[in-house]
Amino acid sequence: MSKLKQMESFVSVAARGSLTAAAQAEGVAPAIMGRRLDALEERLGVKLLLRTTRRITLTHEGSAFLEDCQRLLSDLANAEASVSAGGVKASGHLRITAPAGFGRRHVAPLIPKFYELHPEVTISLNLSDRVVDIAGEGFDCAVRVGDMPDSSLVSVRMADNRRLCVATPAYLARHGTPQTPAELSRFHCLTLSSDASQTRGWAFRMPGGTRQPQEASERDGHGAARFGEVSYLKPAGPLDCSDGQVLHDWCLAGYGIAWRSTWEVEAEIASGQLVAVLEAFAAPPNGIYAVFPQRKHLPLRVRLWIEYLKDHFGSPAFWRGRPA
Repeated sequence: MSKLKQMESFVSVAARGSLTAAAQAEGVAPAIMGRRLDALEERLGVKLLLRTTRRITLTHEGSAFLEDCQRLLSDLANAEASVSAGGVKASGHLRITAPAGFGRRHVAPLIPKFYELHPEVTISLNLSDRVVDIAGEGFDCAVRVGDMPDSSLVSVRMADNRRLCVATPAYLARHGTPQTPAELSRFHCLTLSSDASQTRGWAFRMPGGTRQPQEASERDGHGAARFGEVSYLKPAGPLDCSDGQVLHDWCLAGYGIAWRSTWEVEAEIASGQLVAVLEAFAAPPNGIYAVFPQRKHLPLRVRLWIEYLKDHFGSPAFWRGRPA
């Protein structure tokens, strides 16, 4: 008897909770399903199902084995689909999470297009600024912005993200342009309020520090460091808010200088609505990542989603508001 057929029958019975229902779905007699399960349990030497006249329940070993069987059967179906005449055909449910602001602007618009490419995949998008426990909460993939801590999760860097000081041309025409971070004290700076997460302030890489540069691009022709270590300033201004989108809107309205991520303002910089200032002092970029649980074999729908993100996030035109 085929080992694969035994596994398929076991998954079917576990999913339906009934030998009869599983047999009807396959078009065979219940006795045949029963013999397959008996053979599987005998081969493994463990009891997988507890069967009574009224119900079927999984044993502890059965629950663990069911998860492995489902993954193996899914991988097999994906492998067959990927070489079928119709090309790659992903299916199943894809659960994605992303930071709220970033997700609204750069993830949510991509999802309907991904669905059009893979109509057999259903998709749930969770937008939250808390750090979601991907494995514990059953998500397939998270998009995250910032430095990645060491963890058991796998991360793929999709793009760089920098933080820049920006203002409208009209504001700079009225008030002038700061030449060093210290001069920000003379300007209206739009800052996150003290109860927000950005507690250290605005980051700048100052010249003349003692940090040893990690890359050749950070050294001059004589091997000396061109940039120092990152320093943090907490500029003040008449307006602050706990919501970054509000600061962005105030900045576009010409109320002052804001310190924003390039994912948020690059399109406005490209269009001339905003101007970057103090670029020579900008701190090193962090990253935009796709993060997923440590798994040897990812479902096809997750692999395709990550490749889809790479194609878009890896294009400079995407961040400037033009199609990737």
